[in-house]
Amino acid sequence: MKLSSLLSGLLVASVLFLAGCEDANKAASSTNETSSTNETSSTKETSSAKETSSAKETSSAKETSSAKETSSGTGVTDDDILNDAVNTHNVVSYGIGNQAQRYSPLDKVNVDTIKDLVPAWSFSFGGEKQRGQEAQPVVYNGKIFVTASYSRLFAVDARTGEELWEYNHRLPDGILPCCDVINRGAALYGNLVIFGTLDAKIVALHQDTGKVVWKAKVDDYKAGYSLTAAPIIVKGKVITGVSGGEFGVIGRVEARDALTGVMVWSRPVVEGHMGYTYGPGIEKKNGKFKDGAKKENGMTGTRGATWPGDMWKTGGAATWLGGTYDPEVDLLFFGTGNPAPWNSHLRPGDNLYAASTVAIDPDTGKMVWHYQSTPNEGWDYDGVNEFVSFDLKKDGEVIKAGAKADRNGFFYVINRTNGKLISANPFVTKQAWTTGVDMETGRPIETATARPGNPADSADGKKGTSTFAVPSFLGGKNWMPMAYNPKTELFYVPTNEWGMDLWNEAITYKKGAAYLGAGFTIQPLYEEYIGALRAIDPKTGKWAWEYKNNAPLWGGVLTTGGNLVFFGTPEGYLKALDATTGEVVWEFQTGSGVIGIPVTWEMDGEQFIAVPSGWGGAVPLWGGEVASRIKTLNQGGSLWVFKLHKAG
Repeated sequence: MKLSSLLSGLLVASVLFLAGCEDANKAASSTNETSSTNETSSTKETSSAKETSSAKETSSAKETSSAKETSSGTGVTDDDILNDAVNTHNVVSYGIGNQAQRYSPLDKVNVDTIKDLVPAWSFSFGGEKQRGQEAQPVVYNGKIFVTASYSRLFAVDARTGEELWEYNHRLPDGILPCCDVINRGAALYGNLVIFGTLDAKIVALHQDTGKVVWKAKVDDYKAGYSLTAAPIIVKGKVITGVSGGEFGVIGRVEARDALTGVMVWSRPVVEGHMGYTYGPGIEKKNGKFKDGAKKENGMTGTRGATWPGDMWKTGGAATWLGGTYDPEVDLLFFGTGNPAPWNSHLRPGDNLYAASTVAIDPDTGKMVWHYQSTPNEGWDYDGVNEFVSFDLKKDGEVIKAGAKADRNGFFYVINRTNGKLISANPFVTKQAWTTGVDMETGRPIETATARPGNPADSADGKKGTSTFAVPSFLGGKNWMPMAYNPKTELFYVPTNEWGMDLWNEAITYKKGAAYLGAGFTIQPLYEEYIGALRAIDPKTGKWAWEYKNNAPLWGGVLTTGGNLVFFGTPEGYLKALDATTGEVVWEFQTGSGVIGIPVTWEMDGEQFIAVPSGWGGAVPLWGGEVASRIKTLNQGGSLWVFKLHKAG
């Protein structure tokens, strides 16, 4: 199937989503639901989680009180999060540490022992609500917390796979998800598990019961806002972005008190919008809180400097993939999405701070530096991909650096203290839109045919001439996170080789409507493969090895002290490669496409690996011809957990 335009794809996505919402609402009508929350949370009736009717009536106040106590040391602490990369008994943050290296020092499962890796158990997400499962599980004290499609969250016994509770967020009609009804994970803090929803809310649940402790509205879902990224926790604050760039929302980064949901600061990432800080939260009845008074905290950039007219008011730049944090330099790093609309002829200028990496002070919400990878971005290359902190050892120096594999096809290494570009090398085989990056200015060098024609120059003023752009708008790398192994000093980057016929169309903004001004048809570049996992040396930008895959790669990567790299494929496999050579040393068929993110931890003296399985996401919605390579694959929804087989 070929999609003739992105608008038609969005309509397909909306229809699929609304069909799913019907199922969700039907299911909710038969569950234990109260009008005050409009969400369902079912709990397995164990001695630790049974409820009485009187407990239900007061659970909100009791759980909020319990959450307050976490500041005195109960549950997941700030130190737990800061040490997540070295504490092998839990996985309490997205990225296995806020630096997002996705590296574990565990080595009981290694290139020699992995032949004995077998399933320990599998947990089904159940029901008819499958779709794409792109989450990273988090693990704490023998419990796994994993989000699923349609804004669901499960707590599962890590030893047995038994469901402890399920939270089923009640989604209203009219949600506008761009790229399937996915969710990428939750954050842990104190006794809370916190995640975002497709109707643009943040929900904090009690880890033991799944009951709502606090809930905050981020913005209006009818305008296109949603949340799909996993939050991160920094200094007691829950840090989130927003999704919705295809609808002309305004991208921003926000900090809330993780225990109460009270807003601390908000920083828009589109030039011309005002940032705010908020006074102390106000406690209302029953332990509920509301935001304090807000105060201006400085405008982002200079209004009108890089945006024409009023285009900044609907400028996009959604921070839809979430962020990372490095405690050494005490900065948050967020990628920003495409400027809106896609039709760049309507908004001449750099369009700051879209398609950029921005560094933000976590205490003040002030922007410290930025690097824009694609000025006046016109291919939907975004700039949201994760910025991974690492120490670059080069020419006898150790540089505090960060790396980013951008959708535009460049692997960037940047000084994370000041945003200065260190290197920019292609990590894909072709880039039709550019010939390289000017290292003096940091700007890409565009080719003469890089951009599609201006619709205003056509005979009817509606559709411009097309161009063949490489990579496609789905990028050399999309959302799926890469991993860095400090022992091999290599990044492991899931990449895709595809291009697109791209054209621009006339468009005007309308609230809640797709704001694109473009159409496309995606094509694979090579017959033998689309996806490739590449081991990249950040010192040189060269590839140490690559593993080619027939279908696009769409899931995240894990690397370990056992000299292993784990990743999934749309064909249904979880695979492990030798981190040094790229040789396949193990694989397991899960029954559906693996587009989730694997994690590993140690429990009862054994090493475990977990990964969600369930095909979906953007590829089957937008992929056209490339999606046909996996057209026979079944959808699913499950969590697989593995460990080494014990003989006897």
